[in-house]
Amino acid sequence: MRRLLLGLAATTALFSQASAELLDLEKDELKFGFIKLTDMAPLAVAYEQGYFLDEGLFVTLEAQANWKVLLDGVIDGQLDGAHMLAGQPLAATIGYGTEAHIVTPFSMDLNGNGITVSNEVWDMMRPHIPSMEDGRPQHPISAQALVPVIEDFNAKGESFNMGMVFPVSTHNYELRYWLAAGGINPGYYSPENISGQIGADVFLSVTPPPQMPATLEAGTIHGYCVGEPWNQQAVFKGIGVPVITDYQLWKNNPEKVFGLTDGFVEENPNTTKAVVRALIRAAMWLDENDNANRPAAVEILSRPEYVGADQDVIANSMTGFFEFEKGDKRDIPDFNVFFRHNATYPYYSDAIWYLTQMRRWGQIAEPKSDDWFKEVAASVYRPDIYLEAARSLVEDDLANEADFPFDSDGFKAPTPAADIIDGIPFDGRTPNAYLESLPIGLKGTQTVVGDQVQG
Repeated sequence: MRRLLLGLAATTALFSQASAELLDLEKDELKFGFIKLTDMAPLAVAYEQGYFLDEGLFVTLEAQANWKVLLDGVIDGQLDGAHMLAGQPLAATIGYGTEAHIVTPFSMDLNGNGITVSNEVWDMMRPHIPSMEDGRPQHPISAQALVPVIEDFNAKGESFNMGMVFPVSTHNYELRYWLAAGGINPGYYSPENISGQIGADVFLSVTPPPQMPATLEAGTIHGYCVGEPWNQQAVFKGIGVPVITDYQLWKNNPEKVFGLTDGFVEENPNTTKAVVRALIRAAMWLDENDNANRPAAVEILSRPEYVGADQDVIANSMTGFFEFEKGDKRDIPDFNVFFRHNATYPYYSDAIWYLTQMRRWGQIAEPKSDDWFKEVAASVYRPDIYLEAARSLVEDDLANEADFPFDSDGFKAPTPAADIIDGIPFDGRTPNAYLESLPIGLKGTQTVVGDQVQG
């Protein structure tokens, strides 16, 4: 789909050839998939800045129709790797949905999502939201303000519907987290009923990201959780109001990953290392000098072969701002983080958080031990590959040693209560204790039987 930049190839040919010989690449022609979201930026930048070519890699980037098509493409070998929802490698590896061993040696970013509601719903919520001295709503906005809206819909015999992008997406879990923190039950899954709507106060369904604004405008859904630029698109079109970003929901939460099959990694270790090197360099470029390169990144992403949205829409979040209501633009410098805060390191604790949310809502139907959570995380998230690539960049004077957690055991420090909207801290070392601390959701030996939680 993408043309090879012949001029760039010519200028980097000697270095690329030396790099390929040094690493003895098993495969140098690769096709990677992505979804049209701004957090695919490391792939676009690695291509456009010539970092893939520097590694001797001739890469084609190809937009995919949806997350399932993307995952299937990686599994059946049509794609060598892809920009993925962090839940996809984990779900596939444990056999939830499509079964395959997918691994990730690279985390694409932190933060980057938002929750948007229709203008009608916003008008109903607004009286229940405190105001600041200047009259603007006080953030972060709790889902408690949505409770009377849902009650009003139900009184009229209408269901309250919201969209998310995929059952194992961060967006699904973030939307559920926000709702539950406000006392709203987003519903459960069971082996017999995978709708995720068992016992729900709000009915969540899948909508592909680029279709979110149109689906909201049509009234099919009353709100959604999605990545950029599709929250800002609703503001620009005047059809909806973002009520919270995931940075406000859980500061510096993990987002997308780069996924490959375990078989590809085993058969192509040097190629995998070269890919990770290129992606790390792209992430560094995106965040260096206090985001000085973001305007250039916005121009790249606006091209139709990548995200294809207006530059102004993409810039609203990519350059450190986020607009809620029209004119209510607020500074959120870390809304998109690609390298700071060890954003690219694939932490086991990030994987464990996703697994706890799968268990919380019944996608993992039976109780699991703490050791099980840790073993699954270690089979999917591969910090060993990441650190090997990072070390080689340091040795080549392309990166600074201080920018990487070389002494990490794979776990982040616990996320403090002050950084999460419900005030409940998260420690990836104790997943079952964390599940016990959450007021809504499965815990202990509980299971979903029929339409009831038992145990």
